[in-house]
Amino acid sequence: MSISAQSAETLALDVLGWLVGNDELLPVFLGSTGASAQDLRDRASEPEFLGSVLEFLMLDDSWVISFCDANSVSYDLPGQARAVLSGGADIHWT
Repeated sequence: MSISAQSAETLALDVLGWLVGNDELLPVFLGSTGASAQDLRDRASEPEFLGSVLEFLMLDDSWVISFCDANSVSYDLPGQARAVLSGGADIHWT
């Protein structure tokens, strides 16, 4: 089952909100991506940036599980959303 672009963006925004609320993981995300807190605000509406948020989440299965459990979504949904936002292409955010 495929999700819509709007649903993919909404999920990515949920992931971003979850990251912002995670005091341990947020610095890892910022350090890994080179993004600043201002970038989070300025680029939150950009599909490419939202795709990088999902790509980051998917680096570690425990992060995916934690996010999905906290938000009552299926474990495969972040991957589906990432595929939609990237147009099926690989995202290189580093």
